[in-house]
Amino acid sequence: MEIKLGKYRHFKGNEYEVLGVVKHSETCEEMVLYRALYGEGEMWVRPISMWQETVTREGKTQPRFVYLGEDAEA
Repeated sequence: MEIKLGKYRHFKGNEYEVLGVVKHSETCEEMVLYRALYGEGEMWVRPISMWQETVTREGKTQPRFVYLGEDAEA
C-alpha cells in the first residue's frame, strides 16, 4: 500500500501531515516521516507497518491513521 502525502487523522483525534517515506540508516526499514498539526509541530517517524495497521479501541477496529487529503491547511 502506498503512503500518500498530505493530512491524516490519528485514531485518537490529532491531525498530522505526512512529509514523505524515508529509510532507517542502519536497517533500511521504510518509515513514514510526519509532523504534528498542533502544538509545536514536532516531526516524527513511524515504521510503515505500524502506520498502516488497524487498532481496536472501545470495541471498535479502525485504521491507526485515516487519510484526509493533500492540503495540510484544509
